[in-house]
Amino acid sequence: MSYSYLALGDSYTIGEGVAPAGRWPHQLAAALRAAGVALADPQIIATTGWTTDELDAGIDSAAPQGPFDLVSLLIGVNNQYRWRSVDEYRAQFALLLERAQAFSRHGSDGVLVLSIPDWGVTPFAHASGRNLVQIARELDAFNAAAAQVCKAQGVAFVDITGISRQEGGEAAMLAEDGLHPSAAMYQRWSLQAEPVARRLLAAMR
Repeated sequence: MSYSYLALGDSYTIGEGVAPAGRWPHQLAAALRAAGVALADPQIIATTGWTTDELDAGIDSAAPQGPFDLVSLLIGVNNQYRWRSVDEYRAQFALLLERAQAFSRHGSDGVLVLSIPDWGVTPFAHASGRNLVQIARELDAFNAAAAQVCKAQGVAFVDITGISRQEGGEAAMLAEDGLHPSAAMYQRWSLQAEPVARRLLAAMR
């Protein structure tokens, strides 16, 4: 049985600065196939710079034809980057999560969310003049809001923020722009998400 996959997000999902095969959703699909789970490469709706409301509009424009067996969502870093409020993010994220579940053949059981990584550890952030402690604190608040919404809606939440903080400033973990992750970092994320995706897909058999 082959499973379909829709990946929703921003630069972290489209894989700014890496080849398509290096994007974390593609790596996740490849890892699952290697483990005997026939997950197709994802249809991706994501653009660098998108906020929650821009992703919502992007979904409208793309009009994906579901249902999909697996839907992933990773969004919010640009809300924080643009000084948008946590309350606005929570409300818009909740609506996006409902849309993700509507695209899923299995409702909440076919959706997983990745936390927002901490871009404050990157060389780009260090050169930006922004307060790195404040970035971390705000991203923690955004991620806490997303985790609460996921819990309320019964959706799996995968924390990759810790990985980003531990290794995200290393040259090998960065694309050439010094901000976005490399394929090696995306592999870390996919490894974190793989057992969760495997569990969700196994329940569908």
